[in-house]
Formats: sequence, structure tokens, C-alpha cells
Amino acid sequence: MTAPATTEDRLRRLEDRMAIQELGVLYGFIMDERDEEGIREVFCADATLRSEDGVFAADGIDAIVTTYLGRFAALGPTNHYSHGHVIRFDEADPDRATGLLAGHAEVDRNGVAMQVALRYKDVYKRVDGRWRFADRKMGYMYYMPISELPTDLGDPNSIRAYGDSRPADWPEVLYRSSGNAFLKQYR
Repeated sequence: MTAPATTEDRLRRLEDRMAIQELGVLYGFIMDERDEEGIREVFCADATLRSEDGVFAADGIDAIVTTYLGRFAALGPTNHYSHGHVIRFDEADPDRATGLLAGHAEVDRNGVAMQVALRYKDVYKRVDGRWRFADRKMGYMYYMPISELPTDLGDPNSIRAYGDSRPADWPEVLYRSSGNAFLKQYR
């Protein structure tokens, strides 16, 4: 990765980084407030929304909104919060970046208090001067009732949001032997 050459380039890069980090945090507020218009503002018109387990698979803003409205119908109150956010800019395209964002959510799903450990693998694009999600792929370490966390946190089948126990998406080092080529681009 090469550093921007001028002070103006460096300042622009810092401003872009802050805008993308704010986008990640704003997403959580939009989800918690069930803000349909906000969804349309943070995703590109041709964006994709996916999840490691295949539950989310939406192409285009209308399909993304429909997906989230369906999700909102299954959930009571939610509280999303972001942790670390790693961003890499595309050296060939100043209007494109990728990111890895860690987060958690507390959710009420069908009357059960649950906690979720999330990772988002993102592609961002600047559209009309604003950074937006071009692709968002979610993965889960666990999605389980809060009461089960003390005993089942290390269970490889820790996705329990859908009435059964499904495999966790990460950490791959514990659950799969496929290695983790994805993270290499962020080191």
C-alpha cells in the first residue's frame, strides 16, 4: 500500500476513513430505529447484502430494504454496537474501499433475549460525494439466547436464531481448516 503523496491527499484519506467509520456506526442506529429511508441512504442503489450462512442474499436497494423489513418483523428491540473497524483503500480507485468491522447486537427475537457477535466484510463506494455500502457480508460467531452464553460460547453450533443449532461462521481456526486468506489483505 502506498501513502498518498500530498498533504491534501492525506487529509482527504483521513476524512474518507472517518466517513466510512461513521457509516458503520450509523448502520447500527438505522437498524435499531427501523429506518427504511436510512437504509436507502447508506446502501448504493446496486448494492448487495449477504451473509456467510446464506440467509441474507439481496441484490439492489429494493431487495435489501425488503430483506430488512422482513427481519424487523421478526425482532423486537435491538441494540447494535460497533467495535474495531479496519479500512483499506483501493489504490486504483479513490472512490472504493474495503473494510472489516466487528460488532455485537442485543436483540429480542420472538420474545427471547439474544446476543449476537458479528463481523461485517464490506465494500464501500463513494456515490454523489458520500460513502455507502456497495456490498455487505455478515458473519456470526454466535447468535444465541443470553442465558446460554455462559455454557455454550465455545460450541461450534452457536447460531440459534432460527429455532435450531447451526455452525458458527468464525473463528475459522477453531471450526474449519480452510485457513483465512481473507484477513491477509488487512494485515
